[in-house]
Amino acid sequence: MTTEVAADVPAFTAIVNPISGGGHATAHWEPVAARLRAAGAAVRVEPTRSREHAIECATAAAERGDVVVAVGGDGLVRDVAEGAVRGGGTLALVPAGRGNDLARALDLPSDPAALAGLLLSGATRRLDVLEVNGVIVPGNVYIGIDSVATQLINAGRGLPALLVYRLAPVRAILGWRSVGYTLTVDGERQSVRGHTVVLANSGAYGHGLRIVPDAQLDDGRLRLMVVGDGPRWKIASFMQEVKRGTHTRRPDVSLRHAHEVTVETDRPVPVCADGDEVTTLPATIRVLPGALRIIA
Repeated sequence: MTTEVAADVPAFTAIVNPISGGGHATAHWEPVAARLRAAGAAVRVEPTRSREHAIECATAAAERGDVVVAVGGDGLVRDVAEGAVRGGGTLALVPAGRGNDLARALDLPSDPAALAGLLLSGATRRLDVLEVNGVIVPGNVYIGIDSVATQLINAGRGLPALLVYRLAPVRAILGWRSVGYTLTVDGERQSVRGHTVVLANSGAYGHGLRIVPDAQLDDGRLRLMVVGDGPRWKIASFMQEVKRGTHTRRPDVSLRHAHEVTVETDRPVPVCADGDEVTTLPATIRVLPGALRIIA
């Protein structure tokens, strides 16, 4: 990991998702922005209207040299990261969503003073990102029972975060049956029947779960996890083991490193990344080493 420190106070453009965190994203941002302005920084604010608008605003801000600040949850972080990568700029995070899994994986502070101090320090690191069918993903791509659960989570935005993140997997299990996957891993083709395939960069999702505990954000590789076939009651026990981090010891769980994976299935399954459905199958996921510069 390399660290770079900016010599001057940068300018900031905050991309704010007005609905993140139950509509409280702006309240998370304002005390941070006040401290940045007090330090002499120029600060712009862009409320998002859509995924495309967030990417467009982030790209433009990165191209003019602003630090692009994602104020929201993991979905907004994904979109703003795409703009930062496209524009060759620097990303910063003010976690204000329900999951905030990338911020948690980076051990970012939540206190406004500490966040403002971090942003003003300008200390950056380079992270890998994943690209799935052209969509930039800093966290993880997942295809299976967990992507079905993500659909249910997003349908329950009015519920408390912890509650919906725990209920959605249960509902997903009740209507689930295993999938036939065909995976092409760095050119090697294989077929497997299973419950989920995870392509991990951060390894963290689902409101604090470390689904792939040994995934690294800056090692130039993705981590492929496949959860194989088995009875549905074993899925429930798997979810309990994920909370303890012992699920990777199960015989139905396989892990390997890769640089590019193409996923096909024998029936339609949603392809989700960092909290949203982002594309359709077949999906090709590859790692872009060090493509994202981030203040962290």
